[in-house]
Amino acid sequence: MPSVLIVEDEEPLSLLLRYNLEAEGFSVDSCIRGDEAEVRLRETQPDLLLLDWMLPGLSGIELCRRIRARPETERLPVIMLTARGEEGERIRGLSTGADDYVVKPFSIPELMARVRAILRRAKPEVVSSLLKAGDIELDRETHRVRRGGREIHLGPTEFRLLEFLMQSPGRVFSREQLLDGVWGHDVYVDERTVDVHIGRLRKALNRGKVKDPIRTVRGAGYAFNDQFATAR
Repeated sequence: MPSVLIVEDEEPLSLLLRYNLEAEGFSVDSCIRGDEAEVRLRETQPDLLLLDWMLPGLSGIELCRRIRARPETERLPVIMLTARGEEGERIRGLSTGADDYVVKPFSIPELMARVRAILRRAKPEVVSSLLKAGDIELDRETHRVRRGGREIHLGPTEFRLLEFLMQSPGRVFSREQLLDGVWGHDVYVDERTVDVHIGRLRKALNRGKVKDPIRTVRGAGYAFNDQFATAR
């Protein structure tokens, strides 16, 4: 799941961006101050940054300069959001290291297209439409799953759960992490629900004498078997 950090002090716009990004399958975090964003970026790095030009605490243009000056974030994709549409201002924004520059008010579909285009160039692995592991194929665009050429019918939650696990083969996710990644931070679901949906996913995937691609790690959670993921 590609992650995006929105740094925007206009709350209605920030909420609109979050809604549309999450609807497209992105994991979204947000803050309203430039200095807060700088601290956040030292703790964890998203796949892409949507950065407003005018921010309290630290301007977006200065934050972009600092991002490019740090080895850890120098390659972080940045899209600058601003009401400044003059050519000179656009050049200034791009010269500080922004990968793209979008003038307010902007079209949400156009912005989403720019987000996907930049991620395809910078991090193609997080926006690939087709995930493959062993004899399992998951198509994000058509929401279809096949195993050994046979179509597997999954409910929407089981599809998202499989997608989430397949993106990080071998990594063990706790039930809490799976709840956050698949159901979202704002939805209250009991952790036992994860076990129920893992069971449904296994039942759909493991018809016949086939290898179970999902590994249960006692006391820790679940993982997509990394040996299965590299099988040919």
